[in-house]
Amino acid sequence: MIGLIAGSKSLPFLFAREARRRGEAVVAVGFEGETDPALEKEVSSLDWVKVGQLSRMIRAFTSRGVNRCVMLGQIAPKNLFDVRPDLRAMSLLLRLKEKNAHTLFGAIGQELAKDGVELVPAVPWLSSWMPSPGYVAGASLPSKAHEDIRFGFGIAKEIARLEIGQTVVVKEGTTLAVEGFEGTDACLERGGKLAGKSGGAVAVKLARAGHDLRFDIPCIGPRTIDICSQNGIRVLAFEAGMTLLIDREELEEKARIASVSLVSVTTPSP
Repeated sequence: MIGLIAGSKSLPFLFAREARRRGEAVVAVGFEGETDPALEKEVSSLDWVKVGQLSRMIRAFTSRGVNRCVMLGQIAPKNLFDVRPDLRAMSLLLRLKEKNAHTLFGAIGQELAKDGVELVPAVPWLSSWMPSPGYVAGASLPSKAHEDIRFGFGIAKEIARLEIGQTVVVKEGTTLAVEGFEGTDACLERGGKLAGKSGGAVAVKLARAGHDLRFDIPCIGPRTIDICSQNGIRVLAFEAGMTLLIDREELEEKARIASVSLVSVTTPSP
């Protein structure tokens, strides 16, 4: 039996189906206004809570004997500022000197552990969707893109280290956009437009060193390819072994049709 803290989008579905394929029962907790209600058909049980109801979320697991869980999916950034926390969540928030994804979700993991529920990475269930080094899909990689990938890699690693974001858009050695609180899609749109009418921008999406995959797996899906295509981004590079490709067949077909190069990268040589 495995618990699932489920946010929005398709990742909770992917996990639930894989866990079920392995013969594991999935006990899920969903967030009102965020989690897709259709998830109920994919899991053994689904309890609904509001963002901030920490005690109720933990009780949904402990009452069913769940001793480990994963956290997948997104919570809209605006909802993180519209939280009405219960007493346990309020106590957690008051203890945090910094409030970002790693400190907040790390603290939730600690609260779960106090009640005997271990927050674990979902990678063992999802690794087949996380390409290794050398993966290339879509259009062939333009020869001039290598230098921009190398340049963007360094910038992306630095903003990730500073907890700013995970994605940058560059062109010919110039940084066009850095992901902030608005998220990856908005960063790609902004950076692509700044590349000018000729397009040709390169996007790089990475995880920070020591990235905690328990509550944040970098993901790329078909919509990401659509946004790249619509905004003149020619190359989307991502970190090998750390990035999940959602709806992979559809994603690769869209990349081919849109002439977007999708490539996995590792730390560049000096």
